[in-house]
Amino acid sequence: MPAETTNTVTEYREQAVESERGALVAVLVMVLLGLAGIFAVS
Repeated sequence: MPAETTNTVTEYREQAVESERGALVAVLVMVLLGLAGIFAVS
């Protein structure tokens, strides 16, 4: 039983980390596009 619980928690944490990485990448891309747009306009 404890092994199954640990695996479930580990899998959940890995999914959370992956979604956090995806969100960070999306934010970084948005910032880079914004900066590129500012430089393009100016």
